[in-house]
Amino acid sequence: MAANSHEQGRLPAAFLRPGSSSFLDFLTDHAPERLPGHRALPPVEGAVEAVHGTTIVAATFTGGVVLAGDRRATMGNMIAQRDIEKVFPADEYSAVGIAGTAGLAVELVKLFQLELEHFEKVEGHTLSLEGKANRLSTMIRGNLGMAMQGLAVVPLFAGYDLERGAARIFSYDVTGGRSEEHGFAAIGSGSLFARGSLKKLHRPDLSEEQAATVAVQALYDAADDDSATGGPDFARRIYPIVTVITEDGYRRLGGTEVGEIARAVYDGRLQLPDGPQAPAV
Repeated sequence: MAANSHEQGRLPAAFLRPGSSSFLDFLTDHAPERLPGHRALPPVEGAVEAVHGTTIVAATFTGGVVLAGDRRATMGNMIAQRDIEKVFPADEYSAVGIAGTAGLAVELVKLFQLELEHFEKVEGHTLSLEGKANRLSTMIRGNLGMAMQGLAVVPLFAGYDLERGAARIFSYDVTGGRSEEHGFAAIGSGSLFARGSLKKLHRPDLSEEQAATVAVQALYDAADDDSATGGPDFARRIYPIVTVITEDGYRRLGGTEVGEIARAVYDGRLQLPDGPQAPAV
């Protein structure tokens, strides 16, 4: 893809030929070595030690969806980072949270963001939410070789579907298999505990503030039982990342706002250490 030395300052011919509106397809054809899944790993013995992101949760509410993640990254039994960011905007109306090998996951998210931006510039309109979910599935499938070597990336995708007028959540497996979740979802090492909490607390008629609180409650429950999931760190003022997507677009809650939610959850746990109780009937 290097520029022709006889035509300094001009783009290579590959950039000017008409073709697919997918940037991923363009890279596959002209520079496959730049894709994460196309890089060969050196031979290693035993498990590959890499930084891993952990728990991500999503919950719908009246008019939108909340996507949230804890801030801890681990490497084996060590805390590798206390303030990693695992939730990113994909475009104006969608967001993606990452679990698995952190470095590859962040690279995949950046490529996904570029894929959606490239499509919009070429086609003159944005992909549907269904189309975005399918593109992400293809990108995960391209990382299958890495996943089989222990470097898996498993995202959680959420957004507001302008065509349907509703929020939607999609989860994936390491092969790119896609499932639409209804109401709530959780991925990562603490997902078992977070999902149990969401099942207990989620209701279809939640407000935005209530859904954000439910998400923080679920992350708190995950941190309570999963050592790889980090709870709110009041001493360092490190709180979960909480994002909201509605028909007005993507918005990330500020640190002060999330801190107040986390403090309210913590104060409630002083009275009920296992968290709020759902009605039995």
